[in-house]
Amino acid sequence: MAKTQSKKKKQSDEVPRIGVYVCHCGTNIAGSVNIGEVVEFSKNIKNVSVVREHMYLCSEQGQNMIKDDIKKEGVTRVVAACCSPRTHEEIFRKTLNSGNLNKYLYEQVNIRDQCSWPHFKDKDNATNKAKQLVKSGIYRASELEPLQDRKLSVLKSCLVIGGGISGINAALDLARSGYHVYLVERNPSIGGKMAQLDKTFPTNDCSACILAPMMVEVSNTPNIELLTYSEIENVSGHIGKYNITVRKKQTSVDWEKCNGCGDCSIVCPVKVDNEFNCNMDKRKAVYIQFQ
Repeated sequence: MAKTQSKKKKQSDEVPRIGVYVCHCGTNIAGSVNIGEVVEFSKNIKNVSVVREHMYLCSEQGQNMIKDDIKKEGVTRVVAACCSPRTHEEIFRKTLNSGNLNKYLYEQVNIRDQCSWPHFKDKDNATNKAKQLVKSGIYRASELEPLQDRKLSVLKSCLVIGGGISGINAALDLARSGYHVYLVERNPSIGGKMAQLDKTFPTNDCSACILAPMMVEVSNTPNIELLTYSEIENVSGHIGKYNITVRKKQTSVDWEKCNGCGDCSIVCPVKVDNEFNCNMDKRKAVYIQFQ
């Protein structure tokens, strides 16, 4: 469940005061992007009140610089031109939070991965691209609204799509952690591609010796609900509370009454390509997978 954020500085319809912060990242960015040009370019964009550069914006000194501008310069939106938000976005949001500014009034522009690194030998293009990305980030920041985290109830159940070795592992791990797991497989049996292999790479271990016990464990685990020969039809809802519609494909055999004797396969007159053997031979239309 998400943490509820305390009330921050109220935002109104006032014109936003945007602070733009451009990072050198040592030579990762400054080695190909002209930081000075990006800084001067940003100063002339609407709603920008503060533009600064820093050698390492993610450092304590860089973060303190942003906090000081929030408090002393009245910055109400922050745009950081630096590296990937995947690795650093949360750091900057915590800085806004500690500066009494809503953490969602932040926009990060990735001029390292998208400008400096791919255009390292073309400084003009790297710089021009950085300018345009920063400009877009500023325009987006102008439209940002403060958001509040909410607590939501989460269903303690999971859906795993695909019953190959990865899906089996995921289902077992989740089940051992106390989650009710729905394991959906479109084929009549779980096992996937690994069931077709004799040996596993790179150790040449017996494939079936690894897979078969795990398949049995799935069927014997109380909080794993196995839905074979089924496909996902619809997904709605949101993280923590999805609604999934699963369609069970029609068969001519009543699975509840089947005891696995194989007689129906013996008398079946129709033969089709055998997918298990890469279509190199035929199988009966009515069959038990892996047999």
